[in-house]
Amino acid sequence: MNEMKAKQPLWTKEFITLMVSNLFLFLTLQMMLTTLPAYAKETFMASPLQVSLITSLFAFSAIASRFVSSRALEKGKLRLLLYVGLLISLAATLGYYWASGIVFLLLMRILFGIGFGMTSTSFPTMASDVIPIKRLGEGMGYFGLSTTLAMSIGPMIGLTLLQGGGFTPLVIITVIINVLIFPLAYILTSRAPARRIPERPVTEPVHLEDKPQSSFNSKLILPSVLNFLMSITYGGLLSFMALYGAEAHLRNPQYFFLFNAIAIILVRPFSGRIYDRYGHKALVVPAAVLMVSGLLLLTFASSTGTMLLSALCYGLGFGAIQPSIQTWMIQEVHPLQRGMANGMFFNSLDFGVAIGSIVLGSIAKSTSYAIMYRYSALALALLILIYILAHIIGKSRSKARTRLEETKSAAAGS
Repeated sequence: MNEMKAKQPLWTKEFITLMVSNLFLFLTLQMMLTTLPAYAKETFMASPLQVSLITSLFAFSAIASRFVSSRALEKGKLRLLLYVGLLISLAATLGYYWASGIVFLLLMRILFGIGFGMTSTSFPTMASDVIPIKRLGEGMGYFGLSTTLAMSIGPMIGLTLLQGGGFTPLVIITVIINVLIFPLAYILTSRAPARRIPERPVTEPVHLEDKPQSSFNSKLILPSVLNFLMSITYGGLLSFMALYGAEAHLRNPQYFFLFNAIAIILVRPFSGRIYDRYGHKALVVPAAVLMVSGLLLLTFASSTGTMLLSALCYGLGFGAIQPSIQTWMIQEVHPLQRGMANGMFFNSLDFGVAIGSIVLGSIAKSTSYAIMYRYSALALALLILIYILAHIIGKSRSKARTRLEETKSAAAGS
Protein backbone atom coordinates (compact mmCIF):
# COMPACT_ATOMS: atom_id res chain seq x y z
CA MET A 1 0.00 0.00 0.00
CA ASN A 2 2.78 2.42 0.93
CA GLU A 3 4.64 1.72 -2.33
CA MET A 4 1.53 2.41 -4.34
CA LYS A 5 1.03 5.75 -2.59
CA ALA A 6 4.70 6.64 -3.05
CA LYS A 7 4.24 6.22 -6.81
CA GLN A 8 1.26 8.54 -7.00
CA PRO A 9 1.79 11.28 -9.60
CA LEU A 10 2.58 14.79 -8.43
CA TRP A 11 1.23 16.75 -11.39
CA THR A 12 -2.46 15.99 -11.03
CA LYS A 13 -5.20 18.31 -12.29
CA GLU A 14 -5.98 19.25 -8.72
CA PHE A 15 -2.36 20.17 -7.96
CA ILE A 16 -2.00 22.25 -11.13
CA THR A 17 -5.29 24.05 -10.42
CA LEU A 18 -4.08 24.82 -6.90
CA MET A 19 -0.82 26.24 -8.25
CA VAL A 20 -2.62 28.52 -10.73
CA SER A 21 -5.11 29.65 -8.06
CA ASN A 22 -2.30 30.44 -5.63
CA LEU A 23 -0.36 32.28 -8.33
CA PHE A 24 -3.37 34.50 -9.09
CA LEU A 25 -4.01 35.10 -5.39
CA PHE A 26 -0.48 36.30 -4.70
CA LEU A 27 -0.41 38.36 -7.89
CA THR A 28 -3.35 40.38 -6.54
CA LEU A 29 -1.25 41.03 -3.45
CA GLN A 30 2.12 41.74 -5.01
CA MET A 31 0.86 43.97 -7.84
CA MET A 32 -0.45 46.37 -5.20
CA LEU A 33 2.13 45.89 -2.44
CA THR A 34 4.89 47.73 -4.27
CA THR A 35 2.75 50.25 -6.16
CA LEU A 36 0.45 51.51 -3.40
CA PRO A 37 3.25 53.25 -1.44
CA ALA A 38 4.29 55.20 -4.55
CA TYR A 39 0.64 55.95 -5.41
CA ALA A 40 -0.15 57.15 -1.88
CA LYS A 41 2.93 59.36 -1.75
CA GLU A 42 2.14 60.99 -5.10
CA THR A 43 -1.66 61.24 -4.77
CA PHE A 44 -2.22 61.87 -1.06
CA MET A 45 1.19 63.31 -0.12
CA ALA A 46 1.56 60.46 2.38
CA SER A 47 4.25 60.78 5.03
CA PRO A 48 6.96 58.10 5.44
CA LEU A 49 5.01 56.68 8.40
CA GLN A 50 1.80 56.47 6.37
CA VAL A 51 3.68 54.79 3.51
CA SER A 52 5.04 52.13 5.87
CA LEU A 53 1.53 51.62 7.30
CA ILE A 54 0.28 50.59 3.85
CA THR A 55 2.43 47.47 4.13
CA SER A 56 2.38 46.89 7.89
CA LEU A 57 -1.40 47.28 8.47
CA PHE A 58 -2.09 44.76 5.72
CA ALA A 59 0.40 42.32 7.25
CA PHE A 60 -0.92 42.64 10.80
CA SER A 61 -4.55 42.18 9.70
CA ALA A 62 -3.56 39.10 7.67
CA ILE A 63 -1.77 37.68 10.71
CA ALA A 64 -4.84 38.19 12.92
CA SER A 65 -7.07 36.63 10.26
CA ARG A 66 -4.95 33.49 10.01
CA PHE A 67 -5.29 32.71 13.72
CA VAL A 68 -9.02 32.31 13.11
CA SER A 69 -8.51 30.62 9.73
CA SER A 70 -6.32 27.80 11.04
CA ARG A 71 -8.94 26.85 13.62
CA ALA A 72 -11.67 26.96 10.95
CA LEU A 73 -9.64 24.61 8.76
CA GLU A 74 -9.27 22.13 11.61
CA LYS A 75 -13.08 22.18 11.93
CA GLY A 76 -13.53 21.45 8.22
CA LYS A 77 -14.81 24.88 7.15
CA LEU A 78 -12.53 25.15 4.13
CA ARG A 79 -15.21 26.11 1.58
CA LEU A 80 -16.62 28.88 3.76
CA LEU A 81 -13.17 30.22 4.55
CA LEU A 82 -12.09 30.21 0.91
CA TYR A 83 -15.10 31.97 -0.58
CA VAL A 84 -15.51 34.55 2.19
CA GLY A 85 -11.81 35.38 1.92
CA LEU A 86 -12.01 35.78 -1.85
CA LEU A 87 -15.07 38.04 -1.61
CA ILE A 88 -13.47 40.27 1.04
CA SER A 89 -10.26 40.54 -1.03
CA LEU A 90 -12.25 41.47 -4.14
CA ALA A 91 -14.27 44.13 -2.27
CA ALA A 92 -11.08 45.67 -0.83
CA THR A 93 -9.38 45.76 -4.23
CA LEU A 94 -12.37 47.58 -5.71
CA GLY A 95 -12.24 49.92 -2.71
CA TYR A 96 -8.75 51.11 -3.68
CA TYR A 97 -10.26 52.86 -6.69
CA TRP A 98 -12.82 54.73 -4.57
CA ALA A 99 -10.31 55.73 -1.88
CA SER A 100 -10.45 59.53 -1.60
CA GLY A 101 -7.86 59.84 1.13
CA ILE A 102 -5.07 58.02 2.93
CA VAL A 103 -7.33 56.93 5.83
CA PHE A 104 -9.79 55.14 3.53
CA LEU A 105 -6.90 53.56 1.64
CA LEU A 106 -5.47 52.20 4.90
CA LEU A 107 -8.89 50.81 5.85
CA MET A 108 -8.99 48.96 2.53
CA ARG A 109 -5.53 47.54 3.27
CA ILE A 110 -6.82 46.18 6.58
CA LEU A 111 -9.86 44.67 4.84
CA PHE A 112 -7.69 43.13 2.14
CA GLY A 113 -5.41 41.66 4.80
CA ILE A 114 -8.35 39.92 6.46
CA GLY A 115 -9.53 38.37 3.19
CA PHE A 116 -6.04 37.46 2.03
CA GLY A 117 -5.24 35.86 5.39
CA MET A 118 -8.22 33.53 5.00
CA THR A 119 -7.48 32.51 1.42
CA SER A 120 -3.71 32.23 1.65
CA THR A 121 -4.10 29.65 4.43
CA SER A 122 -6.52 27.52 2.43
CA PHE A 123 -4.61 26.88 -0.80
CA PRO A 124 -1.30 25.58 0.66
CA THR A 125 -3.19 23.40 3.14
CA MET A 126 -5.11 21.83 0.25
CA ALA A 127 -1.82 21.37 -1.62
CA SER A 128 -0.13 19.59 1.30
CA ASP A 129 -3.10 17.20 1.36
CA VAL A 130 -2.87 16.21 -2.32
CA ILE A 131 0.93 15.90 -2.67
CA PRO A 132 2.27 12.33 -2.25
CA ILE A 133 3.90 12.21 1.16
CA LYS A 134 7.25 10.94 -0.08
CA ARG A 135 7.45 13.82 -2.54
CA LEU A 136 6.31 16.50 -0.10
CA GLY A 137 9.52 18.54 -0.32
CA GLU A 138 9.51 18.47 -4.11
CA GLY A 139 5.75 19.11 -4.30
CA MET A 140 5.71 22.01 -1.86
CA GLY A 141 8.75 23.39 -3.67
CA TYR A 142 6.86 23.48 -6.95
CA PHE A 143 3.71 24.77 -5.24
CA GLY A 144 5.72 27.45 -3.46
CA LEU A 145 7.00 28.48 -6.88
CA SER A 146 3.58 29.95 -7.55
CA THR A 147 3.96 32.11 -4.44
CA THR A 148 7.52 33.24 -5.01
CA LEU A 149 6.95 33.71 -8.73
CA ALA A 150 4.07 36.06 -7.93
CA MET A 151 6.22 37.79 -5.31
CA SER A 152 8.83 38.37 -8.00
CA ILE A 153 6.87 39.27 -11.14
CA GLY A 154 3.91 40.89 -9.36
CA PRO A 155 5.82 44.04 -8.35
CA MET A 156 7.26 44.32 -11.85
CA ILE A 157 3.80 44.02 -13.46
CA GLY A 158 2.31 46.46 -10.96
CA LEU A 159 5.02 49.10 -11.41
CA THR A 160 4.84 48.76 -15.21
CA LEU A 161 1.05 49.25 -15.20
CA LEU A 162 1.26 52.20 -12.79
CA GLN A 163 3.98 53.95 -14.77
CA GLY A 164 2.45 53.15 -18.18
CA GLY A 165 -1.28 53.59 -17.64
CA GLY A 166 -1.86 54.94 -14.16
CA PHE A 167 -3.69 53.62 -11.11
CA THR A 168 -7.05 52.83 -12.76
CA PRO A 169 -5.73 50.15 -15.20
CA LEU A 170 -3.75 48.64 -12.32
CA VAL A 171 -6.91 48.25 -10.22
CA ILE A 172 -8.90 46.86 -13.18
CA ILE A 173 -6.29 44.20 -14.02
CA THR A 174 -5.98 43.24 -10.34
CA VAL A 175 -9.77 42.87 -10.04
CA ILE A 176 -9.89 40.68 -13.16
CA ILE A 177 -7.20 38.37 -11.75
CA ASN A 178 -9.12 38.19 -8.46
CA VAL A 179 -12.32 37.25 -10.27
CA LEU A 180 -10.53 34.46 -12.20
CA ILE A 181 -9.80 32.70 -8.91
CA PHE A 182 -13.51 32.02 -8.22
CA PRO A 183 -14.11 29.38 -10.94
CA LEU A 184 -10.83 27.69 -10.06
CA ALA A 185 -11.84 27.60 -6.39
CA TYR A 186 -15.18 26.08 -7.39
CA ILE A 187 -13.42 23.32 -9.34
CA LEU A 188 -11.24 22.53 -6.33
CA THR A 189 -13.99 22.54 -3.70
CA SER A 190 -16.45 20.58 -5.85
CA ARG A 191 -13.87 17.81 -6.30
CA ALA A 192 -12.87 17.77 -2.64
CA PRO A 193 -16.01 17.75 -0.46
CA ALA A 194 -13.97 17.20 2.67
CA ARG A 195 -10.35 17.46 3.70
CA ARG A 196 -8.43 14.28 3.23
CA ILE A 197 -5.96 13.16 5.86
CA PRO A 198 -2.97 11.68 4.03
CA GLU A 199 -0.80 8.95 5.43
CA ARG A 200 2.37 9.97 7.23
CA PRO A 201 5.69 8.20 6.70
CA VAL A 202 6.26 4.94 8.55
CA THR A 203 9.07 6.65 10.47
CA GLU A 204 6.53 9.04 11.99
CA PRO A 205 3.82 6.81 13.43
CA VAL A 206 0.69 8.58 14.57
CA HIS A 207 -2.90 7.59 15.19
CA LEU A 208 -4.70 9.71 12.63
CA GLU A 209 -8.02 9.13 14.28
CA ASP A 210 -6.72 11.01 17.33
CA LYS A 211 -6.93 14.76 17.07
CA PRO A 212 -3.93 16.82 18.23
CA GLN A 213 -4.20 17.81 21.87
CA SER A 214 -3.19 21.44 21.26
CA SER A 215 -3.66 23.98 18.51
CA PHE A 216 -0.02 25.05 18.93
CA ASN A 217 3.14 23.06 18.22
CA SER A 218 6.38 24.29 19.78
CA LYS A 219 8.40 22.62 17.01
CA LEU A 220 7.24 25.42 14.71
CA ILE A 221 8.95 28.18 16.71
CA LEU A 222 12.42 27.79 15.20
CA PRO A 223 11.39 27.71 11.52
CA SER A 224 8.95 30.57 12.15
CA VAL A 225 11.74 32.72 13.61
CA LEU A 226 13.98 31.92 10.64
CA ASN A 227 11.19 32.75 8.21
CA PHE A 228 10.58 36.04 10.03
CA LEU A 229 14.24 37.07 9.77
CA MET A 230 14.37 36.15 6.07
CA SER A 231 11.19 38.13 5.37
CA ILE A 232 12.59 41.31 6.91
CA THR A 233 14.95 41.58 3.95
CA TYR A 234 12.17 40.93 1.45
CA GLY A 235 10.03 43.61 3.10
CA GLY A 236 12.81 46.09 2.42
CA LEU A 237 12.95 45.10 -1.25
CA LEU A 238 9.18 45.25 -1.74
CA SER A 239 8.70 48.59 -0.05
CA PHE A 240 11.77 50.51 -1.17
CA MET A 241 13.27 49.01 -4.33
CA ALA A 242 11.65 51.64 -6.56
CA LEU A 243 12.88 54.43 -4.27
CA TYR A 244 16.38 52.91 -4.09
CA GLY A 245 16.48 52.75 -7.87
CA ALA A 246 15.89 56.50 -8.02
CA GLU A 247 18.52 57.14 -5.32
CA ALA A 248 21.17 55.00 -7.05
CA HIS A 249 20.18 56.22 -10.55
CA LEU A 250 19.34 52.67 -11.65
CA ARG A 251 17.12 52.41 -14.71
CA ASN A 252 14.11 50.06 -14.57
CA PRO A 253 14.46 48.88 -10.94
CA GLN A 254 11.40 46.65 -11.51
CA TYR A 255 13.68 44.33 -13.50
CA PHE A 256 15.24 43.31 -10.18
CA PHE A 257 12.04 41.35 -9.48
CA LEU A 258 12.04 39.79 -12.96
CA PHE A 259 15.55 38.39 -12.60
CA ASN A 260 14.76 37.39 -9.04
CA ALA A 261 11.90 35.33 -10.48
CA ILE A 262 14.17 33.75 -13.10
CA ALA A 263 16.57 32.63 -10.39
CA ILE A 264 13.71 31.17 -8.35
CA ILE A 265 12.44 29.19 -11.34
CA LEU A 266 15.93 27.82 -11.97
CA VAL A 267 16.62 26.71 -8.40
CA ARG A 268 13.22 25.43 -7.31
CA PRO A 269 13.21 21.95 -8.99
CA PHE A 270 16.66 21.14 -7.56
CA SER A 271 16.07 22.52 -4.07
CA GLY A 272 12.89 20.44 -3.62
CA ARG A 273 14.66 17.21 -4.50
CA ILE A 274 17.61 18.08 -2.27
CA TYR A 275 15.17 18.67 0.58
CA ASP A 276 13.48 15.28 0.09
CA ARG A 277 16.87 13.57 0.16
CA TYR A 278 18.81 15.53 2.79
CA GLY A 279 16.32 17.76 4.57
CA HIS A 280 16.52 21.44 5.45
CA LYS A 281 20.05 21.08 6.84
CA ALA A 282 21.45 21.01 3.31
CA LEU A 283 19.69 24.18 2.19
CA VAL A 284 19.11 26.81 4.89
CA VAL A 285 22.65 28.10 5.48
CA PRO A 286 23.86 28.08 1.83
CA ALA A 287 20.64 29.78 0.73
CA ALA A 288 20.97 32.48 3.40
CA VAL A 289 24.59 33.13 2.33
CA LEU A 290 23.42 33.63 -1.26
CA MET A 291 20.79 36.12 -0.10
CA VAL A 292 23.38 38.08 1.90
CA SER A 293 25.59 38.19 -1.19
CA GLY A 294 22.71 39.50 -3.27
CA LEU A 295 21.85 42.27 -0.81
CA LEU A 296 25.44 43.45 -0.39
CA LEU A 297 25.99 43.41 -4.14
CA LEU A 298 22.84 45.49 -4.59
CA THR A 299 24.15 48.21 -2.27
CA PHE A 300 27.18 48.71 -4.51
CA ALA A 301 25.21 48.58 -7.77
CA SER A 302 26.05 51.45 -10.09
CA SER A 303 24.71 49.80 -13.25
CA THR A 304 21.73 47.73 -14.32
CA GLY A 305 23.98 44.69 -14.85
CA THR A 306 25.18 44.69 -11.24
CA MET A 307 21.60 45.13 -10.02
CA LEU A 308 20.46 42.13 -12.07
CA LEU A 309 23.35 40.01 -10.82
CA SER A 310 22.35 40.84 -7.25
CA ALA A 311 18.78 39.83 -8.10
CA LEU A 312 19.99 36.43 -9.36
CA CYS A 313 22.00 35.80 -6.17
CA TYR A 314 19.13 36.84 -3.91
CA GLY A 315 16.60 34.85 -5.94
CA LEU A 316 18.65 31.64 -5.85
CA GLY A 317 18.81 31.85 -2.06
CA PHE A 318 15.21 32.93 -1.58
CA GLY A 319 13.92 30.28 -3.97
CA ALA A 320 15.68 27.54 -2.02
CA ILE A 321 15.06 28.62 1.56
CA GLN A 322 11.40 29.65 1.51
CA PRO A 323 9.81 26.31 0.43
CA SER A 324 12.30 24.44 2.61
CA ILE A 325 11.04 26.25 5.70
CA GLN A 326 7.39 25.75 4.70
CA THR A 327 7.85 22.01 4.07
CA TRP A 328 9.81 21.68 7.33
CA MET A 329 6.90 23.24 9.23
CA ILE A 330 4.30 21.02 7.56
CA GLN A 331 6.29 17.89 8.37
CA GLU A 332 6.53 18.82 12.04
CA VAL A 333 2.78 18.68 12.71
CA HIS A 334 -0.14 16.28 12.68
CA PRO A 335 -1.97 16.33 9.30
CA LEU A 336 -4.96 18.05 10.92
CA GLN A 337 -2.65 20.87 11.97
CA ARG A 338 -1.35 21.66 8.49
CA GLY A 339 -3.64 24.68 8.30
CA MET A 340 -2.07 25.95 11.51
CA ALA A 341 1.45 25.25 10.19
CA ASN A 342 0.76 27.11 6.95
CA GLY A 343 -0.84 29.93 8.94
CA MET A 344 2.28 30.29 11.09
CA PHE A 345 4.47 30.17 7.99
CA PHE A 346 2.63 33.04 6.30
CA ASN A 347 2.19 34.93 9.57
CA SER A 348 5.93 34.92 10.21
CA LEU A 349 6.47 35.96 6.58
CA ASP A 350 3.99 38.84 6.77
CA PHE A 351 5.24 39.89 10.20
CA GLY A 352 8.78 40.04 8.84
CA VAL A 353 7.65 42.09 5.84
CA ALA A 354 5.77 44.49 8.13
CA ILE A 355 8.64 44.92 10.59
CA GLY A 356 11.10 45.19 7.72
CA SER A 357 9.04 47.95 6.12
CA ILE A 358 8.85 49.97 9.36
CA VAL A 359 12.36 49.45 10.77
CA LEU A 360 14.24 49.61 7.48
CA GLY A 361 12.22 52.65 6.45
CA SER A 362 13.37 54.41 9.63
CA ILE A 363 16.99 53.48 8.89
CA ALA A 364 16.71 54.75 5.33
CA LYS A 365 15.26 58.05 6.54
CA SER A 366 18.31 58.76 8.69
CA THR A 367 20.94 57.27 6.34
CA SER A 368 20.30 56.05 2.78
CA TYR A 369 18.64 53.11 1.05
CA ALA A 370 22.03 51.54 0.30
CA ILE A 371 22.99 51.61 3.99
CA MET A 372 19.51 50.31 4.84
CA TYR A 373 20.01 47.20 2.68
CA ARG A 374 23.36 46.54 4.35
CA TYR A 375 21.67 46.63 7.74
CA SER A 376 18.95 44.29 6.45
CA ALA A 377 21.63 41.72 5.64
CA LEU A 378 22.27 41.49 9.40
CA ALA A 379 18.88 39.78 9.74
CA LEU A 380 20.17 36.95 7.53
CA ALA A 381 23.43 36.79 9.50
CA LEU A 382 21.32 36.34 12.63
CA LEU A 383 19.29 33.65 10.84
CA ILE A 384 22.47 31.69 10.08
CA LEU A 385 23.71 32.05 13.67
CA ILE A 386 20.41 30.91 15.22
CA TYR A 387 20.14 27.95 12.85
CA ILE A 388 23.68 26.75 13.56
CA LEU A 389 23.24 27.13 17.33
CA ALA A 390 19.91 25.26 17.20
CA HIS A 391 21.57 22.48 15.21
CA ILE A 392 24.43 22.18 17.72
CA ILE A 393 22.05 22.18 20.70
CA GLY A 394 19.77 19.63 19.04
CA LYS A 395 22.71 17.37 18.23
CA SER A 396 24.02 17.49 21.82
CA ARG A 397 20.55 16.73 23.20
CA SER A 398 20.21 13.80 20.82
CA LYS A 399 23.55 12.39 21.98
CA ALA A 400 22.54 12.84 25.62
CA ARG A 401 19.26 10.97 25.01
CA THR A 402 21.16 8.18 23.25
CA ARG A 403 23.59 7.83 26.17
CA LEU A 404 20.69 7.81 28.65
CA GLU A 405 18.90 5.08 26.69
CA GLU A 406 22.12 3.04 26.49
CA THR A 407 22.61 3.41 30.25
CA LYS A 408 19.04 2.29 30.92
CA SER A 409 19.44 -0.69 28.57
CA ALA A 410 22.70 -1.71 30.25
CA ALA A 411 21.10 -1.41 33.68
CA ALA A 412 18.11 -3.48 32.60
CA GLY A 413 20.38 -6.12 31.06
CA SER A 414 22.40 -6.49 34.24
